[in-house]
Amino acid sequence: MSSRQKDQHGARSQCSQEADKPHRRKEEKTYSCDLCGKSFHCSGNLERHQLIHSGVKTHSCELCGKSFNRPGNLKTHQLVHSGVKAYSCELCGKSFNCPGNLKKHQLVHSGVKAYSCELCGKSFNRPGNLKTHQLVHRGVKPYSCELCGKSFNRPGNLKTHQLVHSGVKAYSCDLCGKSFTHPASLKTHQLVHSGVKAYSCHICGKTFRWLVSRNNHLRIHTKNNVYCCDQCGKAFVIYKNLQQHMFTHTDERPYKCDLCEKTFKSPHYLKSHQKIHSRKKL
Repeated sequence: MSSRQKDQHGARSQCSQEADKPHRRKEEKTYSCDLCGKSFHCSGNLERHQLIHSGVKTHSCELCGKSFNRPGNLKTHQLVHSGVKAYSCELCGKSFNCPGNLKKHQLVHSGVKAYSCELCGKSFNRPGNLKTHQLVHRGVKPYSCELCGKSFNRPGNLKTHQLVHSGVKAYSCDLCGKSFTHPASLKTHQLVHSGVKAYSCHICGKTFRWLVSRNNHLRIHTKNNVYCCDQCGKAFVIYKNLQQHMFTHTDERPYKCDLCEKTFKSPHYLKSHQKIHSRKKL
């Protein structure tokens, strides 16, 4: 047995001894981390926790090289390579390779969002999601695309964005043939063909295909974060839509078609017009 294994075994034994004390109350946590304040029932758990702050990751995956500070975390990670997902959600059937991930996922179905942003009130079902969201208010975007310089506050968003530069659109709609770089984009698009509008406004009853559209619409009623036209008072929840609307109050038509020189008040109308030329080529 190595010295590290002996230490871990000793820590487990100490935890067992402390747990066996009859006078010890279950909820009592007397061992606190000096660095973050997190508390534990026994000193062994505190010692294992402190490895996180040390930055030492001695357990490496032989397949991908990723390192971990605990052997249990390495073991859980190795399930990713095995493809085994033994833990399934009873509500939607989604599978996971560890019980912890399943437990986190089940919060989605519970509807409970106990973690709220103090700045905008948006709620989340996980503290990690709240922490990531707060980067939006701080303006921190540490992940940049090497090809175009666009920055993101999450590594996952950067990875998703990079597919745009690859030009690969592997997900095609069976009904109209339109292709997408992400499966989620295809799924969202397919709602157009279904005609289903599952999200409704509880104030006026208007229905929407997408949750984000319904949430944006609600801001019209609450008057939170809306953009109003100073000419006619019309309110918009998206600033870009206000910008497009402002062209209705002017005679300017600054957007010209390269093929027929027809002019338009907004880039949106120009883009719609150009589809006529593309159809003619077909």
